[in-house]
Amino acid sequence: MLGTLAVAASWSVLFVGAAQPAAADTQAKQWHLGAMQAEDMWKVTTGEGIKVAVIDTGVNPSTPSLQGQVLKGVDATGAPGDETDDYEGHGTTMAELIAGTGKGGGLKGIAPGVKIIPLRIALDEFEEEKPSAAVQDSANAIRAAAESDARIISMSFSGRHYSPQELEAIKHAESKGKLLFASVGNKGHKENERGYPAAYPQVVGVASADRDGKVSYYSQHAGTVDVASPGSDVPRWCDNSFKSYCDGDGGTSAATAIASASAALVWSLHPDWTANQVLNVLLDTAGRDWEDGVRSKYLGHGLIRPSMNVLKGKGDPGAPDISPLTKEKTTGSAESSEPSASTSASPQPAKNGAAGDKAVAVEETNSSDDGNQLALIIGVAAAVAVLGGVAYAVVRRRKAA
Repeated sequence: MLGTLAVAASWSVLFVGAAQPAAADTQAKQWHLGAMQAEDMWKVTTGEGIKVAVIDTGVNPSTPSLQGQVLKGVDATGAPGDETDDYEGHGTTMAELIAGTGKGGGLKGIAPGVKIIPLRIALDEFEEEKPSAAVQDSANAIRAAAESDARIISMSFSGRHYSPQELEAIKHAESKGKLLFASVGNKGHKENERGYPAAYPQVVGVASADRDGKVSYYSQHAGTVDVASPGSDVPRWCDNSFKSYCDGDGGTSAATAIASASAALVWSLHPDWTANQVLNVLLDTAGRDWEDGVRSKYLGHGLIRPSMNVLKGKGDPGAPDISPLTKEKTTGSAESSEPSASTSASPQPAKNGAAGDKAVAVEETNSSDDGNQLALIIGVAAAVAVLGGVAYAVVRRRKAA
């Protein structure tokens, strides 16, 4: 009892959280819903009107929590099946953490009014079974997402190698007004190398935090963290049979999905804002006990708190055309997040390390281990299919983070 109260007090300081709502067993384990004041935010917005592109292992649209939530997407693997064939269960978990309705006792997303655009790439064992995985599958998926009417691109994976093709795709997505999130990786207690795509300057690198608001011990911290989000002790689908959920850590993957959903809530309330303005508000209102503008090595600008804007109207959106990440002028706008007329007819510089890890909250801890929408350019989809057959190269092994 005392332990529970202590955790609640900690989150009330860091996230301005509320009591955990009563729910089915799986949802009751989603401690971040209470910590982030999800129930109160849903009275204001559920993320309606926002689409999120989930680049992952595929998304199963038939789980109770995702029925009616998944739109048409693209498979970039060149393998049998399509973007709805989730070969691992990972992508479906991420989609539910973003936009799950919670029906059937499934995972409930932070933004259940959002629609998901799935894009399947080769990760983990799937890539091992196909060692000739296309060098450009993730780049093609990012380009496809850029040409869709998704405003947010969520990438819950991490790899150790820089790719010029991937960087160009990311720059293209930024030019189209997209907001990109990616996992920093789950080997902070081991190699702790830079993880891509989080290490690209245009991408928001997301770290994992635990129930106490401290960085998860495994969360990588190699100069790529921009913000932190709940990741420890977040349930997930056990495997691609979709029969049950498993306990354990959602890791920086779950943290990325929850951060993406947080952005969707803010953008839904301010549809005329640019990606830069949405991100600027999220960074401005992040929970931290160190100087504003200083990026902690472990938690970036702090713990993501969309409720500060959704419920209290706080946060400075800043200049619409200046990236909070690079401080450079961007061409993307809210309007360019919408598909063009032609689209509707038919998809390495690392971040500099930041000074200052002043907060106790950044210390490593011993947390536990464990079809209306088809705005994808036909040419890109065709390119994906061709590359799936011929343009293979072994350059890296991607991990679902």
